Amino acid sequence: MMSSDMPRRITRDDIEAKLRQLVGQVEKPLDAAKPGIGVGAVVAAFGVLVIAYLIGTRRGRLRSTVVEIRRS
Repeated sequence: MMSSDMPRRITRDDIEAKLRQLVGQVEKPLDAAKPGIGVGAVVAAFGVLVIAYLIGTRRGRLRSTVVEIRRS
């Protein structure tokens, strides 16, 4: 009766099994989301390039010199 009252010792194998179970639960959704992450990264990179281009063209218009030639 005394052995049922005492808690069982946690061994290294118990910890490894639990960690493998947790990692398996994380990897399944991650594997399913990988294609979406790739598409999102491409869209984000394209968006950054478009914004940089627009900012550059605006800055170029503001800093460009206009030379006016008059003949009298």
